[in-house]
Amino acid sequence: MQKIKVVTYNIHKCRGWDRRVLPGRIVEVLREIDADVIGLQEVLSLENGSREQDQARFISEDLGFEYHLGETRKHKGAAYGNVILSRFPIKAVQTFDLSLRGRENRGGLRADIKLKNKKLLHLYNVHLGTAYLERRVQARKLLQTLLPESEELKGNRVLIGDFNEWTRGLTTKLLSAHLKSAHVELRLQSSKTFPSILPMLHLDYIYYDDQLQMESLHLHRSRKALMASDHLPVVAGFKIPE
Repeated sequence: MQKIKVVTYNIHKCRGWDRRVLPGRIVEVLREIDADVIGLQEVLSLENGSREQDQARFISEDLGFEYHLGETRKHKGAAYGNVILSRFPIKAVQTFDLSLRGRENRGGLRADIKLKNKKLLHLYNVHLGTAYLERRVQARKLLQTLLPESEELKGNRVLIGDFNEWTRGLTTKLLSAHLKSAHVELRLQSSKTFPSILPMLHLDYIYYDDQLQMESLHLHRSRKALMASDHLPVVAGFKIPE
């Protein structure tokens, strides 16, 4: 039975509490975690800029991982959105729109990752809105993406991201009806991930299929992680069935 480690991390455009934009510092935090599959939110990538301005490529090259960027909007001419990185081959990707009129564009990214045991892991990485009614609509849209008719997209699903939901609202209830929740707030002494230096809110979640076995769960609270972004990474270890 194969084991993998998954992390979700809102990197805040690589801007730390010292106001410095340092993709290399995010790489150092990810090396501390040593995950196999990574979901990042709030990534900024200027394709024709300096190496550090293309944050997705910078992080990918320094880690030696494959990556895909799911753009949700432009920010000062750069692509801005969610990124999935994997030490295993990524066989297919799909972006999906979760935006509502009058609100900031939001979206998600799915990557189908081929593991060593030849099984596929369908990883969904999302960043939901900050308004309660906005998230209600986004949760229903997300379920339409998570519950496809295609047989090849069923099973071995992990949903991660910044859900911007600090209470157990409709989003949590809807998703928990179809996937198991890591329940960070129940498993850990401290579940709050934002803001990183003095966490007050639990915004970052991990959901997964019934057949997956979660072996470990923790918040990564190293000194570097406290400074590198305004969120803390959430890390989970899973066993993937043969």
